[in-house]
Amino acid sequence: MGNPLTITFVVYIAAMVLIGFAAYRSTKNLSDYILGGRSLGSVVTALSAGASDMSGWLLMGLPGAIYFAGLSEAWIAIGLTVGAYLNWLFVAGRLRVQTEYNGDALTLPDYFASRFEDNSGLLRIISAIVILVFFTIYCASGIVAGARLFESTFDMPYETALWAGAAATIAYTFVGGFLAVSWTDTVQASLMIFALILTPIIVLISTGGFDTTFLAIEAVNPAHFDMFKGATFIGIISLMGWGLGYFGQPHILARFMAADSVKSIAKARRISMTWMILCLAGTCAVGFFGIAYFSAHPELAGPVTENHERVFIELAKILFNPWIAGVLLSAILAAVMSTLSCQLLVCSSALTEDFYKAFLRKNASQVELVWVGRLMVLAVALVSIALAANPNNRVLGLVAYAWAGFGAAFGPVVLLSVLWKGMTRNGALAGIVVGALTVIFWKQLDTGLYEIIPGFLFATLAIVLVSKLGSPSGSMVSRFETANKVYHADK
Repeated sequence: MGNPLTITFVVYIAAMVLIGFAAYRSTKNLSDYILGGRSLGSVVTALSAGASDMSGWLLMGLPGAIYFAGLSEAWIAIGLTVGAYLNWLFVAGRLRVQTEYNGDALTLPDYFASRFEDNSGLLRIISAIVILVFFTIYCASGIVAGARLFESTFDMPYETALWAGAAATIAYTFVGGFLAVSWTDTVQASLMIFALILTPIIVLISTGGFDTTFLAIEAVNPAHFDMFKGATFIGIISLMGWGLGYFGQPHILARFMAADSVKSIAKARRISMTWMILCLAGTCAVGFFGIAYFSAHPELAGPVTENHERVFIELAKILFNPWIAGVLLSAILAAVMSTLSCQLLVCSSALTEDFYKAFLRKNASQVELVWVGRLMVLAVALVSIALAANPNNRVLGLVAYAWAGFGAAFGPVVLLSVLWKGMTRNGALAGIVVGALTVIFWKQLDTGLYEIIPGFLFATLAIVLVSKLGSPSGSMVSRFETANKVYHADK
């Protein structure tokens, strides 16, 4: 069985690297490398935003959680759907225009510095540090997911699998930058939705249809059907709270900034939300129907019992022809690669645009900046691989921490910066610091409440209170109002 699987994987990885080299030819300057020259149409914007969001946890962490605990884990999918929709509705178009009118900003720290006229560089440095700290953890989660896939598919030792899983992603991100990442994301998003619609249907057929499947799940544990099983108010709010994270994820916000116009955002929103709902429904169904399949075939359940996050991998290997299984397992690699590549690029752009260009080499040439960006991709990747070296890491746990960090530190700042002209530079600074610190400290308290919720709340209060103590300059207000008028005229 290894042979068709290996061939499928090699062909898929080679195709992604080739896309990277095609994008290399379109990358002339730092704006091309970091934001693709703001040229993404609605389909690429939609699918690359979706694929960069849904990392390895979509095909590993979430089906594993549902397989283990039943539908009570599905609240996370509901929270994410609501959060993503509100992000498209309130932030996407406005951020696209505001970044253009505030110094044609290429990165979030760049946007914050221009939007709030921060000449001290403090806002830029602190937001770039937040990006580097939380994204390095996030990148590590992607590398763990890739390593798990290679380990279980090719019976490799974990240490070898780490490098095998990360190598291709590093290659095409290094070479092609943002365009390579966005074009490959579009292919990867298509592969993911194919896998997540086909797999639950085949599992359902092999377990005897809906009635038989539901009876088998009920026989294992009737409480698997109960969305409120063991659920406390704090537990449900914590899972729903994942949706708050969207407003502050730099790799998703970068897709909005790179759209070719505000007009393409509405169409992109419809495509992206349809894709997301189908993928989340499919991933919940894989985990849920997997309960029935493995209860009927306990002799095959060993790897899944040992690690629930392997439920999709094992079902694909057992139920499908090796060639199709290779394509389906490539979908996990697609999910991992699409998110990891965006995160590497955002870290690289923070180091290049917000440290190197802003403080070290103000007059650096575009060619030099692109090469510094490429070297930074390598540097961040190596640190993330070192963090991922512990084979006991669980994908969902690592993602949860990084997601909360960004959601609380940047979410309220981004949201209020595009909606409220009265926000000030000190308000933004207070929001980022309070949000990030709350997440770090709350994580240590072990209260059961997901740290993004207090983080988001305290950061919002900090922004409003500190902004009220001062007032924005006339030029800040006039730029905000001009961009706002353009947004309402264009949408």
